[in-house]
Amino acid sequence: MTTQPAPFSDPASPFTVPRPDTQMRAYRLMHTAAELARLYEENKAVTARYVHATARGHEAVQLAAAFHLRPTDYAAPYYRDDALLLGLGLAPYELMLQLLAKRDDPFSGGRTYYGHPSLRREGFPVIPHQSSATGMQAIPATGMAHGIKYLESQGLLKTADQRPVVLCSIGDGAMTEGEVSEALQMAVLHQLPIIFLVQDNDWGISATGREMRAMNAYEFAAGFKGLHRLKIDGADFAVSYAGLAAAFAHARDTRGPVLVHATCPLLAHHTSGVRREKYRGDNLAQHEPHDPLPRLHRQLLDMGLATEAELDDLAAQARTTVATDYQRALQAADPDPATFADHEFAPPAVTEEAGERSPAGAEKVTMVDAALHAVDDILREFPEALFYGQDVGGALGGVFREAALLAQKHGAARVFNTPIQEAYIVGSTAGMSAVGAKAIVEIQFADYIWPGLNQLVEELSKSCYLSNGQFPVQSLIRVPVGAYGGGGPYHSGSVESTLLNIRGIKVVYPSNAADMKGLLRAAFLDPNPVVLLEHKGLYWSKVPGTEDARTPEPAIGYVLPLGQAAIAQPADPEQTRRGATCVVITYGMGVYWTKAASQQFPGRVEILDLRTLNPLDYEAVERAVRQHSKVLVLTEEPLLNSFAESLAGRIQRTCFQHLDAPVFTLGAANLPAIPLNVALENQMLPNAEKVAKTLGELLGW
Repeated sequence: MTTQPAPFSDPASPFTVPRPDTQMRAYRLMHTAAELARLYEENKAVTARYVHATARGHEAVQLAAAFHLRPTDYAAPYYRDDALLLGLGLAPYELMLQLLAKRDDPFSGGRTYYGHPSLRREGFPVIPHQSSATGMQAIPATGMAHGIKYLESQGLLKTADQRPVVLCSIGDGAMTEGEVSEALQMAVLHQLPIIFLVQDNDWGISATGREMRAMNAYEFAAGFKGLHRLKIDGADFAVSYAGLAAAFAHARDTRGPVLVHATCPLLAHHTSGVRREKYRGDNLAQHEPHDPLPRLHRQLLDMGLATEAELDDLAAQARTTVATDYQRALQAADPDPATFADHEFAPPAVTEEAGERSPAGAEKVTMVDAALHAVDDILREFPEALFYGQDVGGALGGVFREAALLAQKHGAARVFNTPIQEAYIVGSTAGMSAVGAKAIVEIQFADYIWPGLNQLVEELSKSCYLSNGQFPVQSLIRVPVGAYGGGGPYHSGSVESTLLNIRGIKVVYPSNAADMKGLLRAAFLDPNPVVLLEHKGLYWSKVPGTEDARTPEPAIGYVLPLGQAAIAQPADPEQTRRGATCVVITYGMGVYWTKAASQQFPGRVEILDLRTLNPLDYEAVERAVRQHSKVLVLTEEPLLNSFAESLAGRIQRTCFQHLDAPVFTLGAANLPAIPLNVALENQMLPNAEKVAKTLGELLGW
C-alpha cells in the first residue's frame, strides 16, 4: 500500500463533518457494495460469464462523492464505481441486471459491461454513456463542463441557480493517458466547473505505480495552472466526505476545476478476468488494514453513533437486500434477440428536402462560402450552437476562411480556437450533447483526424447503441479532405473508408455549393455524430473543370436529407434505351473528373453523386445499375480495400442479373501518402484522362 497522505489537505477549507445519519447510510451502503463483491465471487459460475470489476476498497470515497452530487449535476464514473452508483440511489437489483446482461438493465438493456452506466432519470445526476477505454471519459466529461459554462454564459441553462458541476471519476493509472492532459488543459484554460476524482490504488492491472508513472496525480496536476488540488485518504469516509465537500464547494462557487487525489486500497481483483492471485503476491496483505468498512465500523462505535447491534442489523439488511435482489435478477428476462439492431442511430430530424434550393435571382457561390453561410445561419437561429477548432476563431476564421468573421459576429464564447487537440475537439462534443449544447467542430485537415479516432470510436459512435438509445451524440465534425495540386503527404488525404468502418457515425460528402449548404444544416440537426467531408479542391472551384461546384445559393433554412443520392449528369434516354450507356457512381471530385471525361462519350455517361456515404442511398445505386447495366465506381482514395471496392462487390452480388459487364472500379494508387511533387501526385491520383480511358473500356465491353 502506498504511503497515506495527510487525512485531508486543503488549508483553505473547513473540515466538513458528515451528519450521523449520513455516516450510518454510508455504513449500510459500504456493506451493500462489499456484499455485491462477495456474492459475485461466490457465484463465479454465473457472474464470471461477463467481465466485471467492483469498488471493494474504494467504497468510502465513492460514497462521499455520490452524497455530494445533486440531480442537476452530471457524472462520468468509471468501471469500478458501483459504490458510487449505490450512493446515488440505484438498487443492487439494477446493477445486477447489467451484470447479467438482462433486458431491463436500466443503463444499456443488456448491451454493455457492469459498472458502465448511462442514466437519465428524475432525481439523479445525468450520466452519459461510459466506455471501458481508460481515461477516455475525461474529455467528454470536460466537454460537459464546457457546455455548462457556455449555456450559463448565454442564459440558456435552466438549472443555473443550482450551479451544476461535473464529476469525472478516474483511476490514477489512467491519468497517464495523453487525452487526460488535453482535458485538464481545457479545464484550466476555460476555468470549467469540473471535479476530477482520481482514485489511486497503486495498481494498473498488474503494473504498479512505480512502473507506470514518475509522479502521482496530485503531483502531476501541479503543472496545470489554475487547477485547484486536494489530496485525501480515500479509505476514510469522514475524511473523504470533507474533502469532496470542499471540492464541490470550490467548483460550484468559483466555476473552476478541482482535482481530488484519493488513495485507496485495492481489496478485490482488478476485474473478474484478471484475478489478484495471479499478480498481487503478498501485496493484498498490505492493503487489507486500510479496508474502509471496518474503519468506519470502529469510528461509529468510538463516536457513540451506533451500537454493535445496530451495526450488525445494518449489515444484515445489506446481506438480505443483495441476496434477494440476486435471485430476482437471475429470473429477470433476457433481451429479445429481435431487438439486437435497435438504436444504431436516433431517428433523423430531417427526412424531406425543404426550403428553396435555387431562389430567383440568387447569385452563384463557392462551396466554401455556402458552408460559411450555413454555419452563420445556424449560429443566428440556434443559441445553443457553438463552433470551435484550430484557427476557426479570432481574426483568421479558418485556414480556408471557412469561418471568416464568425467570431466577430457571434462572440468568442461561441466561436473560438482550441489548442492542437484533435481528441478534445472530437470527444468534447459528446459532453456538449449530453448537456444540451450543440457543437460544430473542425479538424483542420483530414490527415490529422487520427488523434481524434479514440474519441470518435469509443465515446461518440457507440453511445446511442450502448445506452439503449438514451444518449445519441449530436455532433457535427467538419473535415477538409482531398488533394488539389501540391498539397503534399499531410494535407491531401482522403479518409472516408476508415471512417466508414466506424459504425454508429454518419459520413457526408457534398460536391457542390447547394448540396453543401443543405447537407450541413441537416448534419447539424441530426441527433447523431456526423462527419462532413469537404473537398478542398472544390472549395473555390479554382481547379479546372470544377466550375459546376459553384451553384446559386439556396435560401436560409434550405435543408437536404442525409442519405439521398442525386443524378449529377443524366444519360441520354435514347442512348439508354439502346443499351449504350453506363453509370459512374462517385462523390466529391469524382463528379468533375467524370463530367470532363464523359465529353468523349456524349449522352452515354450518367453520374450518380452519392452525397452521403453512410447512410448510403443503395436504392438509387440499384436503380441506376438496372437502368444502365454497366457501372464504374470511382473514388479519390487508394482503391485497395476501399469503400469503392466494397460497394462494387455489393453491386456484383445484388445486381448480378442486370449487369452486362463486370463492375469497374477506379481510384488512387495503393500508396501510403500523396507525394508533394505535382507530377508524382498526378501519377498517383485519378483524373479525367484516366476516367475516360476506363469509360472507353467499360462502354466497349
